[in-house]
Amino acid sequence: MTTEQKEGPLSGIRVIDLTRLAPGPYCTMLLADLGAEVIVVAGGRAGVAVPELSRGKRFVSLDLKSDAGREALARLCDQADVVIEGFRPGVASRIGADPDELRRRNPRLVYCSLTGYGQDGPRGSAAGHDINYLGLSGAMGAAGPAGDRPYPPLNLLADFGGGGLLAAFGIVAAIVERQRTGQGQKIDAAMIDGCVSMMAMHYPLWKSAVMPARGEGLITGSAPFYRTYACQDGRFVAVGALERAFFVSLWAILELGEPPDHMNTGNWPAIEAALGARFMAADRDHWAVLFMRTDACVTPVLEPHEVWDEPQVRSRLAADAPRSVPVVPKFERVAAAVSQVDMSDRTQEVLAEFGLEAELIARVRSEASPAESTGLQWPPQLS
Repeated sequence: MTTEQKEGPLSGIRVIDLTRLAPGPYCTMLLADLGAEVIVVAGGRAGVAVPELSRGKRFVSLDLKSDAGREALARLCDQADVVIEGFRPGVASRIGADPDELRRRNPRLVYCSLTGYGQDGPRGSAAGHDINYLGLSGAMGAAGPAGDRPYPPLNLLADFGGGGLLAAFGIVAAIVERQRTGQGQKIDAAMIDGCVSMMAMHYPLWKSAVMPARGEGLITGSAPFYRTYACQDGRFVAVGALERAFFVSLWAILELGEPPDHMNTGNWPAIEAALGARFMAADRDHWAVLFMRTDACVTPVLEPHEVWDEPQVRSRLAADAPRSVPVVPKFERVAAAVSQVDMSDRTQEVLAEFGLEAELIARVRSEASPAESTGLQWPPQLS
């Protein structure tokens, strides 16, 4: 374990990361946060790593089109527990990261391919982004206001939820299975699969009274007790008073009289009008204070820059990571801290640690001058 690593649930696990934008780097950040040693193999034209997802990792530059670069990669993987790549099917094999060959050399290796559409099927080799996987899974077809176009909730669901989190879960599960069998295995993690999985509760509800159409029903934003309301200052509150007890509490705190039957859809227009007028009577932060520590399920809708001053967030997370993304989840016996981001080239140091010969290291370094990237740089420069 290097001096930069910390004790954690995944201490002693070594990960070789061949991924770039969003899902893969998020996955390996989660693993690094929990103590895994993550080595990012940079270089090539696939795009530059995102700094915000790079903490706790070390970066090496290898030209994987050269013999020296591919040999160095194979030697790294010989001593690794996990390899994760995010190329289209077949690309990894062409750059010296063939899963079968690497696992022949290192049978304990867990090899995760994290892609949009997976390793097979008619779209397997197609390009895509978060918005495409949301579209094909039905998730986006159920989201957004009625009568308007569907919209993606940033790139959270497919990239980070159905992609990075699913891959991290699969990797940890494969490591646990390896303890029983002594064998690694391949993982085919597809973002479209993750989106479909997260829709498990919602598919059966589609076209029912609970979710009859996009923007309509109980949890789509049209029910007057499960939606947002504008306030006097132009900001918003989020109301989630689904259960009867919470709705009764909401109605009482707002001093609206006898609470109606909120599950009777015939009452919804009147409920919406009453709540809309009441919330418009004061600023968002007035309501935030009024509903704090109540069981009415009303909270302010915060903009990203406001999150770190929210009392609950500040109480749980700010001490560990002021104004930065924390290490999650919390563990009883290990107290992980946020690592620093260091994206400097550590090729010489890392290859020497892995026992590669000086002659090979010299060849790798001479051939590893990065090619001009044609991938998406984040954030992109808009004009």
